[in-house]
Amino acid sequence: MRKLIVSLMMAATIAPAVAAAQSPGELRRDRQDIREQRRDLYEAQRRGDRRDVREARQDLREARREYREDLRDRDRRWSRDDWRGYRNQNRALYARGQWRAPFRYNQWRPGARIAPSYYAQRYWINDPWRYRLPPARPNTRWVRHYNDVLLVDYRRGTVLDVIRNFYW
Repeated sequence: MRKLIVSLMMAATIAPAVAAAQSPGELRRDRQDIREQRRDLYEAQRRGDRRDVREARQDLREARREYREDLRDRDRRWSRDDWRGYRNQNRALYARGQWRAPFRYNQWRPGARIAPSYYAQRYWINDPWRYRLPPARPNTRWVRHYNDVLLVDYRRGTVLDVIRNFYW
């Protein structure tokens, strides 16, 4: 019972951190909602009932707030640890599989210099957003190294960041 309660508490803290990107259709519906609320406010002002005007203003304010939140979610930049909750819900995406490298495993640390064979193009993670990794800066790439993920400056061969046990 204790494990169940602890796991539910952990899930409750992780769930709000995972935000879904808003599709253009959802944003379009939000804008339509704002237009409808504006029409309702106009009609309430024409009729002159104070209570209806107050409620219509509140509804319009809420519709605008929801639209702003959806825009923020769409434009959200993923931080370093946003992948954790997403990984728990999408285990198959992070499956290790039969991935093998022609070199042995090394525990790299930020600041280490590595040979180009460790961060060759075939080890690049081409779509870091898919794994909820933060976007790589110019001249850097996320690279898979066994279960770990490395952020490498490919001009100098320097490891900038390491996420251990990223893949299952």
